[in-house]
Amino acid sequence: LKERISLYEKSSNITYNFLKEVPGLLVNRTNGAFYMAVAFKEGVLNSSQSLPIANDEVRNLVESLVNQPGVSPDKRFVYYTLAATGICTVPLSSFATSLQGFRVTLLERDPAETERIYKTLASKITEYLAS
Repeated sequence: LKERISLYEKSSNITYNFLKEVPGLLVNRTNGAFYMAVAFKEGVLNSSQSLPIANDEVRNLVESLVNQPGVSPDKRFVYYTLAATGICTVPLSSFATSLQGFRVTLLERDPAETERIYKTLASKITEYLAS
C-alpha cells in the first residue's frame, strides 16, 4: 500500500508540474487518487480546434465523430488527442459536470514514461488551443 501511495504521489506531481504550465488549464494535485481531473478555463475550447492526424483513415473517423451535432468541446479534444498522440484521456463532461476538461490516470509505473506522456500531452494541449 505504501508503494502504491508513493507511486500515485510521484505521478501526480509529475503530471501537475507539466500541466500547470499550460495556459488555459485549471490543474490541482491529487490527494491520493489514482486519477486526475483537469478543467479547461471557460471559453478556451471551440468547435474548430484540432490537431494534425497522420493516418488519413483515423483522421476521417475522428472528424466524422467530432463534427456531429451536440458533441461537447472536451470530447472533441479527447478524440483529437488520442488520434494524434495515442494518449487516452476521458472527457470531464462524461462525469456529470458542466466543466469542460479531461481525466487521466496516474497508473504508469515508470516515472520516465509518465514524464514523456505528460510532456507530450502538455505540448499537444498548447498546440490544440492555438489551432
